Amino acid sequence: MQLDYVPFSKTGYFSSLISDYLDEKQDLKPFYNRFPSLENFRLQIEEKEASFSNEKRNILVKRLKNQYKRVDASKSTLQNIEALKSSKTFTITTGHQLNLFTGPLYFLYKIVSAINLSKELKDKYPEYNFVPVYWMATEDHDFEEINYFNFKGKKVHWNKGASGAVGELSTEGLEEVFELFSLELGKSKHAEQLKNLFKKAYLEHTNLADATQFLANELFKDYGLIIIDANDSDLKRLFIPYIREELVNQTPYNTVSKTNADLEAVSDAYKIQVNPRDINLFYLKENLRERIVFEDRVYKVINTDIIWSKSEILKHLDEVPECFSPNVIMRPLYQEVILPNVCYIGGGGELAYWFQLKSFFNEVKVPFPILLLRNSALIQTESQAKKLKNLNISKEDIFLKRDAFINKKVREISNIEIDFSEQKEHLQKQFKDLYILAEQTDKSFLDAVKAQEVKQLKGLEKLEKRLLKAQKKALSDQVSRMTEFQNQLFPNQSLQERNTNFSEFYLEYGLELIPSLIKKLKPLKGEFTIITL
Repeated sequence: MQLDYVPFSKTGYFSSLISDYLDEKQDLKPFYNRFPSLENFRLQIEEKEASFSNEKRNILVKRLKNQYKRVDASKSTLQNIEALKSSKTFTITTGHQLNLFTGPLYFLYKIVSAINLSKELKDKYPEYNFVPVYWMATEDHDFEEINYFNFKGKKVHWNKGASGAVGELSTEGLEEVFELFSLELGKSKHAEQLKNLFKKAYLEHTNLADATQFLANELFKDYGLIIIDANDSDLKRLFIPYIREELVNQTPYNTVSKTNADLEAVSDAYKIQVNPRDINLFYLKENLRERIVFEDRVYKVINTDIIWSKSEILKHLDEVPECFSPNVIMRPLYQEVILPNVCYIGGGGELAYWFQLKSFFNEVKVPFPILLLRNSALIQTESQAKKLKNLNISKEDIFLKRDAFINKKVREISNIEIDFSEQKEHLQKQFKDLYILAEQTDKSFLDAVKAQEVKQLKGLEKLEKRLLKAQKKALSDQVSRMTEFQNQLFPNQSLQERNTNFSEFYLEYGLELIPSLIKKLKPLKGEFTIITL
């Protein structure tokens, strides 16, 4: 197994915000707590230890044990749950939607990052314990984002009407998906293992939360992974003070809005991921997840007839906190309130909206976790690695967007010089002499020289483009082979990890796939990993 690395900033797939964060740019430091280095975890641990009560720990352990009655938990997972009672145990958390059959490949990378960071922290701080946690986004309602996965260029799709929180969604209708997917898989040993995994997860569980918990547990239980469903009455009860604060004072609207403005002031290139609402809560019931709003001096659930006065909604909150669901602004706070967490691991988009929340966390006096960009990887076979070498495609080239990739490779393999830089430079030197002459006459002649220079440079650029186009045609067979190969590694001109499902690689590597990822991915490496299996 061979490993290569490419800086995230050189891939072209990560935002300037994330690149600046990884470079520890000074202007970004007000928007996070501590940078993810092994040394910085010491203070993070101490801060969380001082703020997280034993009462919370006991409730968390009790609820996790109850949730794990539904699955065959490993000894290491049960030990990790029990360890959470200790004030010396902390969580490393990642979260993900309940995508059908895990969705894109990066689902695995998130959890592998959490598992491996837990190990590294234990080695660095042996007096503490660290347990990896996968937070299931059971309260989401964006079914269209999770009801499919890609397999060998085809979309395996679950057609179903859906409303309310996706975790409670019935798995009815997945029999048809299973039959179609089984046909695509074939009959190899690894194919039969995948069929069995899908069948047990989705055909032997009645809702999507239970199915996802089973699936993630089967894939990662050997590594002590804890899977949490935070759509839980007792866990929500711990969050009541913060829900009450949101309903009465609407704190995040002001703090996050100001942070958004501050981020945009640092750089126009930083894109705001989320905008706060006056109230950042949903109301959750069977087949219902709608926003709570405050209008005409009363609280309402939009698209329903549900309405409360202030005293009524606060009483209702105390009675049934499980009916109140945090949105994207409040969910990170909920996580940090109920978990002894020291680090959140997410993708670039996730970390971008966490940066918007630092001042909000400060305002409500909850420690802000260390933010770590999850591992990103490209998996290639040995034959693909050899082909890259034979085609003289570098590890940096393979990340180029289609047009840039083709243009670069045509210039490299052409027996005709396509780069007109030398001619442009020669032209500009000639015009320097004309400028000296023009300055001795009048302004109109100077303007004429400038116009002529622009015209001739544009003419050279047009000729260069026409020559490049002609060479693309002449070298079309070679260009086609290279672009076809790039498509194999970057399906739909996107990162493999954002498109391909793990089952494609499981067909090839079976039970060795996840141990290989565990062994090779380094959570604090800070670079994109290319894995040759």
